[in-house]
Amino acid sequence: MMTRVRTGLERLVAAPRPVREGRAGLVTNPTGVLPDLTPAAPALLAAGMRLTTLFSPEHGLRGTAQAGAGEADSTDPVTGLPVLDTYRRSADELDRLISASGVDTLVFDVADVGARFYTYIWTMYDLMAAAARLGLRFFVLDRPNPIGGVLVEGPLVEPACASFLGRAPIPVRHALTAGELALAFNREIGAKLDVVALEGWRREMHFDETGLPWVMPSANMPTLDTALVYPGTGLLEGTNVSEGRGTTRPFELVGAPYVDGRLASELNGTGLPGVVFRDTWFTPTFGKHAGVPVRGVQAHVTDRTAFRPVLTGVSMLHVLRTLHPGEFACLPFLDLLWGSDSLRGRLEAGDDPRSLCAPVPWPPEDGLLYV
Repeated sequence: MMTRVRTGLERLVAAPRPVREGRAGLVTNPTGVLPDLTPAAPALLAAGMRLTTLFSPEHGLRGTAQAGAGEADSTDPVTGLPVLDTYRRSADELDRLISASGVDTLVFDVADVGARFYTYIWTMYDLMAAAARLGLRFFVLDRPNPIGGVLVEGPLVEPACASFLGRAPIPVRHALTAGELALAFNREIGAKLDVVALEGWRREMHFDETGLPWVMPSANMPTLDTALVYPGTGLLEGTNVSEGRGTTRPFELVGAPYVDGRLASELNGTGLPGVVFRDTWFTPTFGKHAGVPVRGVQAHVTDRTAFRPVLTGVSMLHVLRTLHPGEFACLPFLDLLWGSDSLRGRLEAGDDPRSLCAPVPWPPEDGLLYV
């Protein structure tokens, strides 16, 4: 029988004493729910928390905004609380926003997907830094890393490529929960941090082994299958190849108008573990090549324990560059996704970049909550 994991939100609702004092602001989105799908804000209010303000990350409190956007400031129709958008705010803007709200505690309850360039952990980072500057308490209500907490892939971010896709030196697939990342970040930030830890989570678990309901973290992260491939195929966003946005299988489908039938067979010939590629056509409804039928592949994960998403994504880039050297192009955005210019440099030189996927010394074992 599956033992259900208890989230930080569930544990705090059952014993909310640590944050009953003062005025609290909740950073959340549609993933902040109890196992019965009750949203975090009404659940915490019912538990006695003096919740006065809601803060939203990229995609917004309701999850209606596409990538690179937030929702406008508003009033939450469920609780009547003001909702303040934190996305793309500078440090000074965040300080003013939080100070004006009058809160003395920030509570973070947003699900991550386990990839460095997924921005919710950097919203947490920026708000922790604001809390430290303003002398506020900061609580992280922990949630599982949906793709497991064992395998690490990809390089650390180099300072020259630090951005909202990676403010601190962590790998592409970081294998930590948001609570563990907060503890690691706080060595530099120095916030008044508390992590309400998970109960029952083991590092080898994937999300469908937790007994918790899957809620889409964002518009283009519909399923656990998407999250599994995202640390690798998300790198395609830094090229002129469609990463499947505008389809029902984003990040599993990859293609471009110039791709031909060789891509699937070449990728299957590389011997990548735990994945098979199917030749396919699709027409994105938005994003790159919107409205244009393109040929490409769908990545079918056959063994998620063996599967290496970052190695797979880098291999896809290499094969695309090899097959279509005059048409495949890298964009400078790839450097921010990868964390340095090394991947783009190798690709543009025609060199094999797969050696860049060698393991890095991570995670910091003394900061692990779940061992």
